[in-house]
Amino acid sequence: MASYVFYGLWDWRFLFLILASTIVDYVMGLAIHREQKQHKSGRLFLWCSIVFNVSLLGFFKYYNFFVGSFVDMIDLFGYSIQSTWTLNIILPVGISFYTFQTMSYSLDIYYKRIKPTKSLLNFATFVAFFPQLVAGPIERASNLLGQMTRKRTFKYEQIVEGLKLILWGLFKKMVIADGIAPMVDDIFAHYDAFSASTLVLGVTLFSFQVYGDFSGYSDIAIGTAKLFGIELMSNFRFPNFSRNVAEYWQRWHTSLSTWFRHYLYIPLGGSRVGKLKSIRNICIVFLVSGFWHGANWTFIFWGAFHALAYIPVFLMGRNTIYKNTVVAQNTFLPSFKEIGQLFATFSIVTFSRIFFRSESLNDSFIFIQRLFTDFRWEPYIHPMGYRLVDYFVLLGLFVIYEFLIRKDERNPFKFKSRFVRFWAYTLVIFSILLFYDDGIDRSFIYFQF
Repeated sequence: MASYVFYGLWDWRFLFLILASTIVDYVMGLAIHREQKQHKSGRLFLWCSIVFNVSLLGFFKYYNFFVGSFVDMIDLFGYSIQSTWTLNIILPVGISFYTFQTMSYSLDIYYKRIKPTKSLLNFATFVAFFPQLVAGPIERASNLLGQMTRKRTFKYEQIVEGLKLILWGLFKKMVIADGIAPMVDDIFAHYDAFSASTLVLGVTLFSFQVYGDFSGYSDIAIGTAKLFGIELMSNFRFPNFSRNVAEYWQRWHTSLSTWFRHYLYIPLGGSRVGKLKSIRNICIVFLVSGFWHGANWTFIFWGAFHALAYIPVFLMGRNTIYKNTVVAQNTFLPSFKEIGQLFATFSIVTFSRIFFRSESLNDSFIFIQRLFTDFRWEPYIHPMGYRLVDYFVLLGLFVIYEFLIRKDERNPFKFKSRFVRFWAYTLVIFSILLFYDDGIDRSFIYFQF
């Protein structure tokens, strides 16, 4: 009930969507299991679940996109039509997350990974669990639903871990992401007036902004769940320290990337179907991932870019070599080779975010064109007088700190010395108070997805 109140405070009308998705997948899960007990596949009920959830997502998120794309295609053939088919549709917050979560429940029952719950209340709580409802992590029933049905007890260590994650998440959101957001907004809004040096600065800052914003939310969600005795899956594992694009996707938004791996890539045949079909599967996954992020061609190009960056790594057989390691695994500092790998990977990922941040493909291409043609050097000065040097120092310290804690994303203050921990807490809290600004829009970037 509390989760429904939480979501209803945004717009109570869209509670009916969550309720509808919950009831449909609850019933379909029971039906699939009943069919399988009778030695039938249950595929019809699985498809009912998939079609319902995809249709729900498609209407609210992609209807106007498809209508607009159809009109644009007609224009290419010399015919101009005035579309009256578009609708004024509000995108429900978190719909991309909870529809994928409910679908995974039906799919796991179909593949006999779990058995359906008989309690509609437990299942509804699993779907609408408020810490991760609107922006993930996208949980599986095998992890989250099982914890909700078991008796939980107060654990001091778990509460402390949760509070630490919440504090670190607030720092990443309020200090890192929100602090540099005005500069990113200004540069992308007036990209046609800036030189390449400023554009590089803008997209680099956006890389830190989107990471701080989304991983900060995930830390807050995971930490809040711990206060209720619930352990959510990790969603970010220091992706900025990835040594190739494949490792990046093993560390960035892992709940989504593993979802696509288990429910799309592997069912398509994964990498067991030969090189050409494996490349096809990789392209499908990244294109769908891009489309999942938003109803805009920019996101599809963003997905296609990552597919093109991932394929060479896959063909060289280097897509899993860093799966269970971290940079500078057994040393204090990374090697020169690793530094080069980190820089190259960060540059590729950051370049792709031009598509992710731009309003249209035309904006993306003009931004890239200016990036490679206007080589003037000019210092960037924000209209509101933000001191850029302060943020350079801040981001530098942030990167160094994350490198020191890179082996444990669950404990951002894991230091043996109480003295060091005390000063870490103090500096983080002081930074939050220092950089807090009422005039900044503090909405989370991934709420729009």
